[in-house]
Amino acid sequence: MAPRLFTCFRKASSRSNHIATTPEEHPRGPILVELFSSQGCSTSTEAEWLFSRLGRGDFNLEIPLVLLAYHVDYWDYNGWKDPFASSQWTVRQRAYVETLNLDTIFTPQIVVQGTDQCMGNEEEALLSCIMAARRTPAPLFQATFQRASPGELEVSLTGSLRTKVDHEGVNIMVALFECGLITECQAGANQRRVLACDYVVRRLEKLCSAKDISAKKTISGAVTFSLWEDFKPAKCGIALFVETPSRRILGSQKFQLPETV
Repeated sequence: MAPRLFTCFRKASSRSNHIATTPEEHPRGPILVELFSSQGCSTSTEAEWLFSRLGRGDFNLEIPLVLLAYHVDYWDYNGWKDPFASSQWTVRQRAYVETLNLDTIFTPQIVVQGTDQCMGNEEEALLSCIMAARRTPAPLFQATFQRASPGELEVSLTGSLRTKVDHEGVNIMVALFECGLITECQAGANQRRVLACDYVVRRLEKLCSAKDISAKKTISGAVTFSLWEDFKPAKCGIALFVETPSRRILGSQKFQLPETV
């Protein structure tokens, strides 16, 4: 069952600082893989399973990945309101529909490095997109975490993009994601199913914008995330990614949150 403009596709309190170390310097960095999904879409469940397998390394790709899953809200009308859905993620997906010249918005969708896309529940297409993706040097940032208040997490970042930025500029984005989410779906397309989700984006903020800078230029900034009631640092991570105005990804980096933050 599909609405007119989108489709669900089947197969064809401490204030002490915590510092995360930067990754080793490699000439080619991780690939950013974004999943657009919904608990209200019956075929998104298989895509979520494949996404979790990517994170576990089941496919032996030998390519570092940064994984982010966005739960869109346009399936919430269908009997079940996805507890992780946001109109902010729908807006992000619609931007990809425009920049990638697609005819419609749909779930589950995979976008790789902001330049290629496929259906999220098709394993062969997913792996082909990843293997064909252009890799760029990973940003080299150091992250410091602080609980400014019980309901807020402040992330301070200092480092370099390791990619030259021209006059068109880039946005440096920081996502807070959560793994190990389990939902008992009581209605809708997945009624009476237990749904497992990983790498679910809970918050997304812009660190800063930059243009006309060298690859080694030092950039510093901070973002503050509002936290949810059952926030557990051990289940969460931070992803930083650099995107152009056309959504092309120029680099990405991830950090695990300290359990004691």
